[in-house]
Amino acid sequence: MSLKAILFDFNGVIINDEPIHQELINEILIQENLRPDELEYQQLCLGRSDRACLSDILSNRSRLVKENYLDRLIQSKTQAYRQRLQQLETLPIYPDIEDLMAKIQMQGLAIAVVTGALKQEVELVLDRAVLRQYVNVIVAGDETQASKPQPDGYLLAVERLNRQNTTLKLQPSDCLAIEDTPAGIQAAKNARIQVVGVANTYPLHLLQRKADWVVDYLNELDLDRVKQIFAQAA
Repeated sequence: MSLKAILFDFNGVIINDEPIHQELINEILIQENLRPDELEYQQLCLGRSDRACLSDILSNRSRLVKENYLDRLIQSKTQAYRQRLQQLETLPIYPDIEDLMAKIQMQGLAIAVVTGALKQEVELVLDRAVLRQYVNVIVAGDETQASKPQPDGYLLAVERLNRQNTTLKLQPSDCLAIEDTPAGIQAAKNARIQVVGVANTYPLHLLQRKADWVVDYLNELDLDRVKQIFAQAA
């Protein structure tokens, strides 16, 4: 077994935009005459797609909505998100991301982004932050039927990386995921992918119970040591 690909989550790993998402979800709830709830947001939204988040919150509040109505809510939030980013002079990208991606690329490893965020949001951020050059594959929340903690996004990323490079012969066991939420960690685990938990959103001690490795900051991730561990497990 050898390490061949690093699969990044997006919100909370590449960009520190969870406060923006929570504010926009709260605005939608207020428009729906519902009171935002901090704990509910943490349980139903962190690490998950907008569709899963809003659908579960509305269901929790005994609101049954049709898919086209949910589509309109998501589209409204997406437009508001883009506007918020346009108002920012500098995007809140985590400072260690570019150096880590450059190192991964130099070592010949593939890079994918696996996220519940919409693809247009991911592309907007990666392009503006000049990170797109490092990313081989994007699997976004609007491209899979099931949200994290289901493994669909991760499995699709493996499939797309193999399609892009037919000599790679990538298996989930050849991948390392980087996640910041329990839902994301569980999604990687469900795909049989080892995972690093980074304490950007949840405290380190909580992630320690769920991930294979944990770090406070991504600059603490010793990629060479991880590669050695993968090689020893062969």
